[in-house]
Amino acid sequence: MPLDVSALAKTFIASLLPGVEGRYAVVIGVKLGLPLQAAVASSLAGVALLSLALPILLAWGEALAENLAERGGLLARLASLYFRYAGSARRRAEPFVRRYGFLGLVFFVSIPFPATGIWTGSLAAHLLGVERRLAHAALLLGGALSVGIMVATGQVYSSVAG
Repeated sequence: MPLDVSALAKTFIASLLPGVEGRYAVVIGVKLGLPLQAAVASSLAGVALLSLALPILLAWGEALAENLAERGGLLARLASLYFRYAGSARRRAEPFVRRYGFLGLVFFVSIPFPATGIWTGSLAAHLLGVERRLAHAALLLGGALSVGIMVATGQVYSSVAG
């Protein structure tokens, strides 16, 4: 039976979204009718892309936000939202990263709870000065573990059945 390319693409795109990421994209893929292996593969492809791209993009994004903050008006309010979220991400992840380093970041990213994951972990790693190559590795490993946690605990099928 051929794979539904549209479902693969939707699963991949979902895995890139903040709050969804690979851990919930795998559920979406199964719900769209993909076999578990295909849903996991598509989700992990998104995890890999986010893990590599976000640490690089955040350096650029922070500089942009600083520039926007100086301009005033709506752009300054947008920058303020970014800085507020960044501070919150730092406060949530800092205890894990400061105490356990690389493994703390992996753990923080892998926990399938709101306000954790690759997006927040990447921002926290950037703000806490984690070396970029270590951030890439921790985000990739943590993101893959979060997908594995969803599959291993049966959340994929219980979410689809419910």
